[in-house]
Amino acid sequence: MSYTAFLILILIVAIALILIVMVQNPKGGGLSSSFGGGGAQSLGGVQNTNNFLDRTTWTLAIAMFVLILLANFAIPRNGDNNFKLDNTLDGVETTIPATDTNPTTNDSLK
Repeated sequence: MSYTAFLILILIVAIALILIVMVQNPKGGGLSSSFGGGGAQSLGGVQNTNNFLDRTTWTLAIAMFVLILLANFAIPRNGDNNFKLDNTLDGVETTIPATDTNPTTNDSLK
């Protein structure tokens, strides 16, 4: 699987994780309460919506973690292992300033 495919899957899981987290509310007053009412919440036959959202959150978080680790191995590497520090200064010439053997200074200590 290519690196681009992993990135697309990571983005899809991230958006789904954001939506699932936004839907749930720990006090039961979020969007999840509008699907089933107060105490016994149901969504399409699922009796415990909070449990479903909690498991979905954990599943998506673990899936994202695994996809990120797998994407690390799918990064294209072109085999550029010829990294040498000696090559970084090629073409740079050093110039040493010429020293004057008979400097003329206006030194008051002479």
